[in-house]
Amino acid sequence: MPSLTCLLKRLTLATSLAALTPLALHAEELGWPEKAELKFGFIKLTDMAPLAIAYEKGYFEDEGLYVTLEAQANWKVLLDRVIDGQLDGAHMLAGQPLAATIGYGTEAHVITAFSMDLNGNAITVSNDVWSQMKAHVPTQDGKPAHPISAEALAPVVADYKQAGRPFKMGMVFPVSTHNYELRYWLAAGGLHPGYYAPQAGDTSGQLQADVLLSVTPPPQMPATMEAGTIDGYCVGEPWNQQAVFKGIGVPVITDYEIWKNNPEKVFGVTQGWAEENPNTHVRVVKALIRAAMWLDANDNANRPEAVKILSRPNYVGADYEVIANSMTGTFEYEKGDKRPVPDFNVFFRYNATYPYYSDAIWYLTQMRRWGQIAQSKPDSWYMDVAKRVYQPEIYTQAAKALIADGHAKAGDFPDFASEDGFRPPQTEFIDGITYDGREPNAYLAKFDIGLKEGETPE
Repeated sequence: MPSLTCLLKRLTLATSLAALTPLALHAEELGWPEKAELKFGFIKLTDMAPLAIAYEKGYFEDEGLYVTLEAQANWKVLLDRVIDGQLDGAHMLAGQPLAATIGYGTEAHVITAFSMDLNGNAITVSNDVWSQMKAHVPTQDGKPAHPISAEALAPVVADYKQAGRPFKMGMVFPVSTHNYELRYWLAAGGLHPGYYAPQAGDTSGQLQADVLLSVTPPPQMPATMEAGTIDGYCVGEPWNQQAVFKGIGVPVITDYEIWKNNPEKVFGVTQGWAEENPNTHVRVVKALIRAAMWLDANDNANRPEAVKILSRPNYVGADYEVIANSMTGTFEYEKGDKRPVPDFNVFFRYNATYPYYSDAIWYLTQMRRWGQIAQSKPDSWYMDVAKRVYQPEIYTQAAKALIADGHAKAGDFPDFASEDGFRPPQTEFIDGITYDGREPNAYLAKFDIGLKEGETPE
């Protein structure tokens, strides 16, 4: 049953509709939300910002939605709670809806109509590892030259092997962007990050590995590395900058340098929830698009205010200075080596929020490359899965409604009349390999390290 407060808010909204303002007329055309009281989950990372801003700026309420935001313990708990209905939707790893839909891990049909951001991650190593790497890193003007290749890490890993010690790194989840970015960086530098072999019951991801990767929840990354359990990690902010502030580690590369303007998180719901609540879903996406626009408006002019909001304990809960280090357009590598990275966090520009099929297909290629998809698949399979999970038609409906409301302009979005869901071939990867989402198998064949067509991990 809706609460008395919720009913009063609905009555207020209905009264405003009676005034027949342009916004009210459009709201009537879109349809009332089937479900107005919603609970969304998130993990304490700065890229949950669109949810926080949509809540704090009243964008959800503008859509007749009364939302509770709730931090979750880890990515598995978050996904399970969306699937079983305890959460209506959540800030998700981009790989989660795809993996769930194809049955890798928990099986359920999960979809996304909104990409939450581009970039936002980095790879950090301990001070001890950095002191060994640094001798192999070229310099420019007396500072390490970026991007730093994993080739500089290879001699350190070799020394560990010779001493009989495993070299261990953390990532946040087996189907996380962080896992695939870390693997991509290692492999580009000649280090094997290991295979998964689900058909043989091996989900460690460590078969044939030079570097052993394992899961660590994001907020625990710095402390786990400080304790010596892992030698480095890949995670989103603020947990790389936290290592710098604590003096325990050095971020060596951002994901922007591994793959410029790579897609990161998504907002996910179950297919069943979307079918039961189509108007609600569009309205949620509308509110999130407005939040993303606010976050990137006027060359990031709103970021200091966003950082204040995110630093609250109920959101990210890290110090303002730690979050601001990356969120306001800079990034600190070694202590004192702060450099401008204006696109470290992108929430709206470059069509960041549009759910491109080609983004989905890239994640699927990496699942196949490292054995999470054990058997070769035809190109058509990748396209079919992308279309089941990524829902640009819902995004398009939300964007057009925002334009009609006067909250956005047509030029803010892709040309919906001609958009086919594929970004142009992307070239700005650290290894120089071009990615074309229309040809996933041809893309996989380009890598020296990784499964090839017909191969099965063993």
